[in-house]
Amino acid sequence: MTDPTVSRQVNSPLKRNESNGEFKRLLLPETSQQDSLESPADLPENQVLTIEEEDGEKTLDSVPPFSWSKLWKFTGPGFLMSIAFLDPGNIEGDLQAGAVAGYSLLWLLLWATLMGLLMQLLSARIGVATGRHLAEICRSEYPSWARILLWFMAEVALIGADIQEVIGSAIALQILTRGFLPIWAGVIITSFDCFLISYLEKCGMRKLEGLFAVLIATMALSFAWMFNETKPSGEELIIGIIVPKLGSKTIRQAVGVVGCVITPHNVFLHSALVQSRKTNPKDINRVQEALNYYNIESTAALFVSFMINLFVTAVFAKGFYGTKQADSIGLVNAGHYLQEKYGGGVFPILYIWGIGLLAAGQSSTITGTYAGQFIMEGFLDLQMEQWLSAFITRSFAIVPTMVVALMFNTSEGSLDVLNEWLNILQSMQIPFAVIPLLTMVSKEHIMGVFKIGPSLEKLAWTVAVFVMMINGYLLLDFFMAEANGVFVGLLVFAGVIGYISFIIYLVSYRSSQSSSWSSLEMSQRVVSTET
Repeated sequence: MTDPTVSRQVNSPLKRNESNGEFKRLLLPETSQQDSLESPADLPENQVLTIEEEDGEKTLDSVPPFSWSKLWKFTGPGFLMSIAFLDPGNIEGDLQAGAVAGYSLLWLLLWATLMGLLMQLLSARIGVATGRHLAEICRSEYPSWARILLWFMAEVALIGADIQEVIGSAIALQILTRGFLPIWAGVIITSFDCFLISYLEKCGMRKLEGLFAVLIATMALSFAWMFNETKPSGEELIIGIIVPKLGSKTIRQAVGVVGCVITPHNVFLHSALVQSRKTNPKDINRVQEALNYYNIESTAALFVSFMINLFVTAVFAKGFYGTKQADSIGLVNAGHYLQEKYGGGVFPILYIWGIGLLAAGQSSTITGTYAGQFIMEGFLDLQMEQWLSAFITRSFAIVPTMVVALMFNTSEGSLDVLNEWLNILQSMQIPFAVIPLLTMVSKEHIMGVFKIGPSLEKLAWTVAVFVMMINGYLLLDFFMAEANGVFVGLLVFAGVIGYISFIIYLVSYRSSQSSSWSSLEMSQRVVSTET
């Protein structure tokens, strides 16, 4: 690996080809030079990698042919994005789906992963085509009050996800230390990952991606080992993937499987991660080439995440479906149930589970911190050192997580209830990431020729509405069970009115800034790699 050394400059106006250069210039997505120069949310210099062009920097008349070596250079952002599909909240959803529904929801897991892939591809598209990430674009497009509210919603969702991730890591540490470390101590240890991020960022983007490759491989090997050890039924597994089946007793688990596929902070994160590769936004074909490679890489990354989720679901389907433990199993006690079911051996399954869970928790907390930096800096236009941004972002989550750890340290049931509340919290924020994404990616003055077409736009909105309806069902079911009393009911009703009103505003909003952008040129970070 090489450590990149980067210099920045603003590109000169677009060069014209004799035949279609001016046409391309007019149709390219427009980005403010001032935003590109001053935006603190741009990736730090040592996190941008040059994609060296075999044919130089000349403007191309067509998309270059596929190259395995160039695909390798673009590989990285998609796998960082895929971590959100493997966090402890998803792992708990997998094990509960397997224990309660057996193999019957594997088809839904597959389709849910495909729906999540669609949203992440659109997130990558807007990042590559505009040279800015979604939080920055929202800052430019929405009025101040809406921008601040969107930032607040994104931070709330991120805190909810981070609590689950940190608690998951703390549970894993408790397992691996045979109960020596209490959950609150595991929270403190996990909180220091923000300093690990700062160190790896100084070492270069490839070092950071290498860490995530190790963590994903650790998860894959751990859960694959458990899959091999427990030997689930191959026939039932294939039937579960191919044949749609949904029973009345598995509705809640089905909703959980679908509700976990779109995480608000991940939508913002992927649009920023793709900017870690230098592409030439002056050339439509260069941008299309980058999008092609990112599409391949993201699809491969989510295939890996699907297989890991499938391993977890199948292990618990094999071991606990139809047993008395099925309804009570959760992240806290899952390891002990596995140990009781399958015993020790040379490598006790309890510790294999703990290793996989720790990898899931640590990788997701690091990406959560990373996403928090882009969200805060992008929405608020803040300028600060990277380590300070990471520290502030981590503090937003660690303080409430520590309170949670101290309050729920002794009760497995309480942690499961807490996890339900956190899932609800994150589900409520999904519209405030997905609606801005679909709105911006369909605007010509933002995306230029890379604006999505009518068919893709309809498909994306259909998926988004479906996921939001699924989560709406989860919200309604949860609040009907938990909201008691007239006063609480009134508060919930008022909150619902405000919530729906803001969603309607976002759907109906049309930017008034499109005309003011027409005179602005695309800017670009120019980097050189020191070998």
